[in-house]
Amino acid sequence: QVQLVESGGGLVQAGGSLTLSCAASGRTFSSYALGWFRQAPGKEREFAAAIRWNSGSTDYADSVKGRFTISRDNAKNTVYLQMNNLKPEDTAVYYCASKGPNLRGLRYISSYDYWGQGTQVTVSS
Repeated sequence: QVQLVESGGGLVQAGGSLTLSCAASGRTFSSYALGWFRQAPGKEREFAAAIRWNSGSTDYADSVKGRFTISRDNAKNTVYLQMNNLKPEDTAVYYCASKGPNLRGLRYISSYDYWGQGTQVTVSS
């Protein structure tokens, strides 16, 4: 199994920044990529960003492209999500998730095998 622990959430004003961290432990060698998803109240969980551990290649949802940056530190088994120019609509619980070497795409919830507990991000207007 892969254990994931998110941190870094909080309350920020619109236009502000936050950096989320996701630390992976356990069978991390089985993890092919790590993704960030978010779920706002009353809405479905949606893809935000993802990064492949080996190549470092990334993917972003259109709603966050240009404002969010995902990066990884392989030595620490940690992935970061730098969020700039935050908007009230970014308010959600943010989850990190680990994807194994399956053929499913990075943007699909079903591609991911392990999930963190989530961290709340609240953006005030």
